[in-house]
Amino acid sequence: MEDLINQLNDILWSKALIALCLGAGLYFSIRTRFMQVRGLPEMIRLMLNNKSSEAGVSSFQALAMSLSGRVGIGNIAGVATAIAFGGPGAVFWMWVMAFLGASTAYVESTLAQIYKEKDPKGKYRGGPAYFIEKGTGQKWYAWMFAAVTIVATGFLLPGVQANGIASSMTTAWDVTPEVTAAFLVVGLGFIIFGGVKRIARFAEIVVPFMALAYMLVALVIMLLNIEQVPAMFSLIIKGAFGMEAGFGAMLGLAIEWGVKRGIYSNEAGQGTSPHAAAAAEVEHPAQQGYVQAFSVYVDTLLVCSATAFMILSTGMYNVVGKGGTMLKEALPGIEPGPAFAQNAVESILPGYGSAFVALALLFFAFTTIIAYYYMAETNIAYINRKIHRPWLIFTLRIAILVAVTFGCVRTAGMSWTLGDIGVGLMAWLNILAILWLQKPALASLRDYEAQHKAGVGAYTFDPVALGIRHAEFWERRANGLEDLNAEDPQLAGAVKTGIIR
Repeated sequence: MEDLINQLNDILWSKALIALCLGAGLYFSIRTRFMQVRGLPEMIRLMLNNKSSEAGVSSFQALAMSLSGRVGIGNIAGVATAIAFGGPGAVFWMWVMAFLGASTAYVESTLAQIYKEKDPKGKYRGGPAYFIEKGTGQKWYAWMFAAVTIVATGFLLPGVQANGIASSMTTAWDVTPEVTAAFLVVGLGFIIFGGVKRIARFAEIVVPFMALAYMLVALVIMLLNIEQVPAMFSLIIKGAFGMEAGFGAMLGLAIEWGVKRGIYSNEAGQGTSPHAAAAAEVEHPAQQGYVQAFSVYVDTLLVCSATAFMILSTGMYNVVGKGGTMLKEALPGIEPGPAFAQNAVESILPGYGSAFVALALLFFAFTTIIAYYYMAETNIAYINRKIHRPWLIFTLRIAILVAVTFGCVRTAGMSWTLGDIGVGLMAWLNILAILWLQKPALASLRDYEAQHKAGVGAYTFDPVALGIRHAEFWERRANGLEDLNAEDPQLAGAVKTGIIR
């Protein structure tokens, strides 16, 4: 079974997916005229918008929710794994993936906003399954994505996060995985049974605090180890292009692992962040696209870089070449993962390193598990539109608690492989979908930029005027019918007379 799982992972993460991720990011960067650079001031302005409603969360809360999914074990253990199997040059390709992936994040998140809808409880729901069905009309494709996402975020990916937490807790305080699992299940159960608003509030408080604290510690370590910083940057750049003598044969692996772990960490193109993006209350769909593009920078250029700088500046890492040959072994017998960062901090701040990284990883990974639950729940809500089965949500809650329990006690290698399969399946389905559906997102960007240039006081979005079909929520808002449900006679009359489609 393990060999079969590894073979499936190798097929999903072939060079074709690496090329697709990089190619899509470059293509969207060109089509958006590098909005990830031009729009940086607007991203920051919009990020601070704290307007919410009964139906949706604020842009900042949606950013925090998506960051809680992006900022996870990939930012610590994922970076360590990339360095271990791709060499220091893999960090550069993680940066490249973040820069290009910001435009991909804009497209997928804007599509989620355009095609969002309200669920029976009056809350915003959206994501790839919704925009695939409405944008392409291919319901089978939408259902396939929904099913894959439920399995990936409800069963496969939570185990990776839980495993990382358990591993770091054992290293720091010799806490057994079983005890860690028990505490995680209790805490997670309290949050996920509280609904999306509780998830948003939790993420809004925890995510910014934990990310800032982590980056500050990384800065302190770099300042205390400042003489090694120039050599570290040289190692990253040379390793990225196969010019470093010790890692010269790892050029292909540097790109592969940099892109692979970059996607795992920042999730651009994976199809996860659109779920949180759709939940935001905004005046125009492009606004949340800008915010989500910025979240990719926060995740990779700041948090992932913090981990990489701690590990590389202290030299606390191993590099495994082809065939299992050790090209560098500063930590004999230590598997790639949280222990790299723990040893790095410990080498500069003795007595504090393991504990600090364990706490950071606890918050990073725990909030990511919560975000995964929300994504799986959103896709069950999508399925429940046609097949109303309330027990599916309860089943998901129990299943994710079981997945977390098993993730704590199983081996790290198997956890990562299963997680990679989940990410790979979602990335294939989502990137192909947004390449297919790019026109509405690009039209939305042009419309928003035109209004911004004109200096309008309040932004508006009329999908019919832009030639976008099946964006029912925004059509209703443009016609003053936003608060009507599908059964309302006034809405039925508006549809019948052709005011909206």
